Amino acid sequence: MFTNYLKVAFRNLWKNKGFSFINIAGLAIGMASAILILLWIQNEVSYDGFHEKRARIYEVWNRAEFSGSLHCWNTTPRVLAYAMQRDFPEVEHVCRVDWQRRLLFEIGDKRLMIKGNVVDSIFLQVFTFPMVEGDPKTALNDGHSLVITQSTAKALFGNADAMGKVVRIDNKDNYTVTGVLKDLPNNTRFNFDYLLPWPYNRREGNDDANWGNNSTRTYTLLKENASLASIAPKMNVIKTRYDSSEKKWEMFLYPISRWRLHSKFTGAAEDGGLIEFVRLFAIIASFILLIACINFMNLSTARSERRAKEVGIRKVVGAPKSKLIAQFIGESVLISFLAALVAIGIVLLSLPGFNTLTQKQLYVPFGSVWFWVSAIGFILFTGLLAGSYPAFFLSSFQPVKVLKGTFKAANALVSPRKVLVVVQFTFAIILIICTIIVTQQINYGKDREVGYERANMVYHFMTGDIGKNYELIRRELLSSGVATAVCRTNSPWTQRYSDTWGFVWEGKDPNDKTDFIRECADENVVATTGVKLVAGRDLDLVHYPTDSLGILLNESAVKAMHFKNAIGQTIKDDDVAFHVVGVIKDFIIESPYTPIEPMVIVGAKQSWYNCLNLRLNNKNSTEANLKKMEAIFRKYNPQYPFEYQIVDEEYARKFDDTRRIGTLAALFAVLTVVISCLGLFGLATYMAENRVKEIGVRKVLGASVAGITTLLSKEFLMLVLISFGIATPIAWFAMYKWLQGYPFRVDIEWWVFAMAMVLSLLIALFTVSFQAIRAGMANPARSLRSE
Repeated sequence: MFTNYLKVAFRNLWKNKGFSFINIAGLAIGMASAILILLWIQNEVSYDGFHEKRARIYEVWNRAEFSGSLHCWNTTPRVLAYAMQRDFPEVEHVCRVDWQRRLLFEIGDKRLMIKGNVVDSIFLQVFTFPMVEGDPKTALNDGHSLVITQSTAKALFGNADAMGKVVRIDNKDNYTVTGVLKDLPNNTRFNFDYLLPWPYNRREGNDDANWGNNSTRTYTLLKENASLASIAPKMNVIKTRYDSSEKKWEMFLYPISRWRLHSKFTGAAEDGGLIEFVRLFAIIASFILLIACINFMNLSTARSERRAKEVGIRKVVGAPKSKLIAQFIGESVLISFLAALVAIGIVLLSLPGFNTLTQKQLYVPFGSVWFWVSAIGFILFTGLLAGSYPAFFLSSFQPVKVLKGTFKAANALVSPRKVLVVVQFTFAIILIICTIIVTQQINYGKDREVGYERANMVYHFMTGDIGKNYELIRRELLSSGVATAVCRTNSPWTQRYSDTWGFVWEGKDPNDKTDFIRECADENVVATTGVKLVAGRDLDLVHYPTDSLGILLNESAVKAMHFKNAIGQTIKDDDVAFHVVGVIKDFIIESPYTPIEPMVIVGAKQSWYNCLNLRLNNKNSTEANLKKMEAIFRKYNPQYPFEYQIVDEEYARKFDDTRRIGTLAALFAVLTVVISCLGLFGLATYMAENRVKEIGVRKVLGASVAGITTLLSKEFLMLVLISFGIATPIAWFAMYKWLQGYPFRVDIEWWVFAMAMVLSLLIALFTVSFQAIRAGMANPARSLRSE
């Protein structure tokens, strides 16, 4: 019996090649889309899930009130680790991970800039990163030990064994390779190519005991029998215990299972995070697969008359309904299997592009047993979902009516087939509307006034001897005509490295906790960056040596400090008195979609520098400027590679996340439309075949091609209009909620919905009209010959 069903299924597929192609193609596209999204979801939900002690790993977070609201963040004082290890018996280990830094690694004549972290020696005992060579318990015990990944070992030593090799770091000290890790998986928050032990920080002067310096991440591994409830009250008050100046400052432990997907806080409570995108993508994957299945249902039921006699004869010879249902579901599972083969091919071809879009390294795990179990389950689920309705529909035919020739498919005002078409296009129209609005939001951010001149501005990190030779470099950059202005700052002009609410000025409310972005600079900030002066002047150490104690405020800082005339006002920072020499116009330093925060640019007295900024001379080509600039940097900093950053390009990267959302929305919209149109095309083809005699009679009676095209198209266009009516409020609500996450956002305007309606009608009309026009142009003599 099974062999017979299989033969019948293949014969039907071969006999109806066009409809078989539409069914398999639609299902394959839907399944491929769902597989890609599920690979992304699996990657996200498994983040840092491979650590053996993950159930006991927590990160320390702060919770404090400033700028009028409660905030939570995960950088902590370096000294916190010592206090926790000393005061909390529930703690097995406390581990710090300092900020990522790129250091120069030297092996003979080979010099490479490599990214990594400085960590406590027990890091590899808390987190499970598999080691190829070395012992995780002792690899970081020595102050001059070094742990590297396999890729780094390959880059430094080729195929030679890396263990025991000596590497010179930052042209200062030698470190011995004591461990080699497997390359990090793509589902971890950590992103390092080397690990250095904490004594490196001490040698660099970065191991301070300041409870106000929140600059490192602190992790803790609780003992197996420890209770989070017992340690939580002590964590709440540890900050105030050691820093009495902060009365309302709490700390809390945040579990590893929440880091990736839930770590967005509003006030003191979790408020979504990446989990919202995971849920959204899961819904999109489900709907795309559902739409593909709807195509199968519609085409199967639309062609019901072609299978009616087969069903009637099988019932007459004794086939029970359950056998017929099993036959038709089996056919749909077969089609699902064939579609899955095509889908895997689509996935493999599109995965590199999808990885680029999502910035992942996703792959299909063919070597995993769970993958094959999941794949079989996925195929069966798709087959059952797609085949269930057609199976029950076809098996319900009455043999008497079928064999007498009195059976006709109903053309009701509301039928399951029409409902399914409406569901398809509702989802497609929702995605079209969302794509338009996301594109608007991206353009809105791009068009917002930045507040400084991005063009021709570049910077270079203060690596190696740049700090020591800064004056020589600056003079030569200016004298050679490469740059028109040069300055040093703490951070790149598109980022913040530091903020504080510790500034003191005359008339400040003792309870004022306004948070200020704290930038450091030497001089010529205005000339180099192109920010606009509102009052006063630029920092200028040549003509005003006291500008080492000068300060620049942005307009938001002036408002926050309630200055009527800011110039000359005294502001204290760590008990050092500065005077305001200038006020600059507000400019965007972080997200273009958020309000501009108060900012203070502190003069050279309290400054430390990470970046050398320069404005390139626009009288020369950028290529010529960069070539001369490279020669100057190599002259004064020969041990380090020349690695400049273009501010305009760095600012453009601020739109990457929003642009990625827009691209994904557009991609899903196109896929949904394509799948829907495949089904619509199939239904239109069947409708034209089924009404061929009616069309012939109408043509004989004088109906025009346009009239017949309108007759055959209007039903589908009406279904699209109904879909638009359902999709509009859903899309409006979804986009309204999404836009609430952007303080600076576009308004949702009526023309967006009008454009989506026109676009969806044109797509449907184009899909249906091909078959409608073809039917209208057919020779009626052929269709009426048998009459």
